[in-house]
Formats: sequence, C-alpha cells, structure tokens
Amino acid sequence: MRYWWVNQNQTYRQEIDGGYLWSPKRNHNGRRNPFYEFMREVAPGDIVFSFCDTRIAALGIVSGYCRESPKPEEFGSAGTNWSQIGWKVGVRWQRLLNAIRPKDHIAMLRPNLARKYAPLTSDGNGLQGVYLTHISTGLASALFALIGTEASRVVGIANQVSEIERDSPAPERDIEEWERRVEVAITTDAAIRETEKTALVQARRGQGLFRDKVHSIERACRVTRVERMEHLIASHIQPWRDSNNEQRLDGENGLLLTPTVDHLFDKGFISFEDSGRLIVSPVADQGSLKQMGIDARNSMNVGAFSEGQRQYLEFHRENVLRMARGLGRLTGSG
Repeated sequence: MRYWWVNQNQTYRQEIDGGYLWSPKRNHNGRRNPFYEFMREVAPGDIVFSFCDTRIAALGIVSGYCRESPKPEEFGSAGTNWSQIGWKVGVRWQRLLNAIRPKDHIAMLRPNLARKYAPLTSDGNGLQGVYLTHISTGLASALFALIGTEASRVVGIANQVSEIERDSPAPERDIEEWERRVEVAITTDAAIRETEKTALVQARRGQGLFRDKVHSIERACRVTRVERMEHLIASHIQPWRDSNNEQRLDGENGLLLTPTVDHLFDKGFISFEDSGRLIVSPVADQGSLKQMGIDARNSMNVGAFSEGQRQYLEFHRENVLRMARGLGRLTGSG
C-alpha cells in the first residue's frame, strides 16, 4: 500500500461523484509533468488524500490501475488547455466530516514533507502546480491521526481491496466505448473501401490482414518463444484506438504474444526497450508474473526490434506502460 495526495480544486466534485482521478498526460506545451506521471504508478488498495479549498476533504481507496481515458465530459470548461486523452484511475471516495486544515497542523506535518514533490509549502499552503504526488508513510500516519476514526475505517477497507482488486479486471468501459465509436466512424465512412473497413475492424481484435502482416515479421512470442500460431495473439504495440488507419494495419505495429504475455503487454504491466530488454512495471504483481513465466528479478532480452517497431514501442512506453517515465523510482510505503 502506498499513499498519495491529490489537489482537486478545479475538479473535486466531478472526480468525487464519479469515483475516479483524471489528469492530462502532459502539460499544454507537451512537456512531461511529474504530477501527471505519478498517475501511472497508482495501484489497487493505495490510499489518496483529497485536498480541496485548503482542507483534506475526502479519502479515497484506489480500485484499479491507471489507464488511458478521454477527458470526462462533466469537466465542462475546467482545464480548457488539457488534452482530450489522459490518465484515469478508479477510486472509491469517502467524504470526510472531519475535514482537517493541514495549515493548522503544519508544525506536526512539516518533518514528514518530502524535499521533492511535496504537496505543501513549509508553512502549510497548498502548491497550485501539484496534481497527484506520492507522500510518505510518516505524513500519511500523521494525517490519519488528525482525521481520526473516519481514516481508520478507510484503512481497514483498503487492506482488503488490494487483494480483491488484483483478482478482477479493471473497469474499462470508457475504453470500450472509445474504441466502439472509432469502429462506428470507420464503418460509416464512405471514403473507405468495404474491404479495408473489414480489415480495420478485424485488426481491432488482432485478426485478418493485420495478423497476417504481423506473422510475416514475427515468428514467435518474444517472451515465451511459442511458435504455434493457434497459441498466439497478434497484439498492437501502439493501441488500435490510438492509431490511424494506416498504423492499424501496419505489421510493424504488432507482436505475436501468448495470451498471458499479451495481457501483460496490453495492460501496460510490461514493455520493451528498443534493445529488446524487458521492462516490468513497478505495480505488476511479482508472484503473478513468475507464474506467467516472467521473473522480474532476472534481466531478459527478447531480441532487437526493427526501426518501425521501435517507433511504436516508444509510444507504448510513453502511453501504456504503468511506470512514471523520467522520474526516480518511488519507494514502497507499506
């Protein structure tokens, strides 16, 4: 279990009522933002402190992993400069009756503020540039003590959620709806030939022409070395939903993977460096990985990729992999 702090002044009501956190992927100028990157390392059972209007107004238990998601329509005019596709994390929120004001207790809290990425200034004011940030066990414990029995109940539930949620798929209805709308747009586009429409729709499921093109490049699962096609899935490197029609049918935008490896790759629990080195997300369950044939403690190289594949893998690392890119590793807190 880890602990997070989120500043929600603009979108508090929408996110609390909707049961989620949402952020853009990057700043409006295209630069990486550490407080958006942290979204990628949140895991089921983690606890989030919601800071709004100078107070800790709610506590949340994370109920799923981060995923790509369109900007919520209910945000309205909030964040007009935000991108239309960002990061979303499911959260079970509990509004607090004892909504403490951290500034009133800053002498107690100050020793536990991190030197980097802290959510408060040394005098207890909230930092406007912070969205989501990791906080230490010490700071979380101090806040729990100030909040009291409401916090104790949330912690008790969170200890159960981390195990329950790992056994169930993350709710991804928004992604399904996103892809369904893209598919409808393709099938109703008079400028696309019928044969191409069929190929594009089949490609969403790793079938048809796309599968044949991937097989002409890839002969086996990169991780398990299984070669029999009946046991392999043609998986997009850059997701179908994020690709244009040419990319959706490009064989270099695909890998042949066994079902368990496809699941890990598609959900962002693993990825690959251009050199072929396997990358394992810090939120991936080590025991489950080992049962799937991946020992995260031992370095694995699956072989070099083509120039085209490397371009798609860059997108996968930047937009699918559940890992804060360009930041120092976060330490465990429980």
